[in-house]
Amino acid sequence: MLRQILSIARNTLVESLRQPLFFILIMICGMLQAFNTASASYSMGYSTTAEVSGDDKLLLDIGMATVFVIGTLLAAFQATSVVSREIKDKTVLTVIAKPVERPTVIVGKYLGVLGAIMLAVVVMITFLLFGLRHEVLSTAADEYDQPALVFGLGAVSISIVFAAFGNFFYGWSFPQISTVGLGLLVPTGYAATLLFSKEWELQPISTDFKPQVFVACVSLAAAIMVLTSVATAVSTRLGQVMTVVACAGVFVLGLLSNHLLGRIAFENDFVAVIRTAEPDAFRFTEFDSRSARYSVELVTFPEVSLEPGQAVWYGPDPTGFTMAVPEYEPQTEADPGRPTIAIAEADGTSLVLTQAGESPVRVQRPPAPGDYIFLQPTSRNAAAMAAWAVVPNMHYFWLLDAVTQNREIPPGHLLLVCLYSVAQSAVFVCLAVVLFQRRDVG
Repeated sequence: MLRQILSIARNTLVESLRQPLFFILIMICGMLQAFNTASASYSMGYSTTAEVSGDDKLLLDIGMATVFVIGTLLAAFQATSVVSREIKDKTVLTVIAKPVERPTVIVGKYLGVLGAIMLAVVVMITFLLFGLRHEVLSTAADEYDQPALVFGLGAVSISIVFAAFGNFFYGWSFPQISTVGLGLLVPTGYAATLLFSKEWELQPISTDFKPQVFVACVSLAAAIMVLTSVATAVSTRLGQVMTVVACAGVFVLGLLSNHLLGRIAFENDFVAVIRTAEPDAFRFTEFDSRSARYSVELVTFPEVSLEPGQAVWYGPDPTGFTMAVPEYEPQTEADPGRPTIAIAEADGTSLVLTQAGESPVRVQRPPAPGDYIFLQPTSRNAAAMAAWAVVPNMHYFWLLDAVTQNREIPPGHLLLVCLYSVAQSAVFVCLAVVLFQRRDVG
């Protein structure tokens, strides 16, 4: 089975790379990234210490959106060209009649399409990185980044010229050879660009390399991997146009899933946001002992009146999705000894939280700046949670805000994003297998 999957994947990869539209969309992305360096000016962005600042923030935003949209289109077009079209033309019968199991066909097709899409994504992301290295031409006095232009245009030109030569003299597929050439030469050209400053002075390769931007781009590639699996599943039943529409629908729904589903999956309303938090004594640092006290300063006045004795919960998410405090039944007049985190003192934007009761609440951590304060535990909607989990959440893959706000993206978060992508892709590939099992291909 593994040999069959790899054979189908290899043939699908070659077939995908030979599609003229595949090469055309990659080149359109490259031209748009070049155009962005001029069109992203005048955004009046402020300079910061982040990896991108000023007008380059808008350049990164537009550039990543360009890769995202074109990657989605590539996934839809390539999935239909190797699945839906073969079913329509009945050429898939030549594979199934070998005999080859239907799940093997779908998995092989998906891996082949995914390989082609990831090659295209590498090229498109490198075009984006070239644009960020060149930076936005905000004024007429700004000079072109000559190393970026020389190595970038050189890599594209060599790939196209070599593909044209091979096509004319040996009959090679022009889209295939040019795309493979771009996949090899464009990243190599970018690495060579990093070795030189704009004045052609040698420098360490890490000088202009932006690791957080690279992490955000890897996360973006993981999102396109999910959309490729969606396109593969849809193309087993629908044609090219409807597959594109379905992929666009999943893309938009994934961007809106937090608003449509997430906000009703976990229901809670915060009353205040913590600006600062300090223990009243060193022994209360962990806030896990009886009578421990923490003094907190709020960002603004609370939305409701807070009184001493009220039970509170706190956590980092404004919806109450994650809490640093477990659910518990607060104290009542009938049972005043229950473990409770309560307000000991309240004076405007100043609060003192304490561990009330005969034993402490087992908190994950003490209050911290940026935490939200709630007056009740979070209620959960099981149906909304299930739907929220099934729909690919594109917000998990969009790490642009963290880059522009100079928030470091920990490696563990990227690992979770990649695992989420693999899990979502596996679900949709399994759905594709189920849909194809009963599909009449004769």
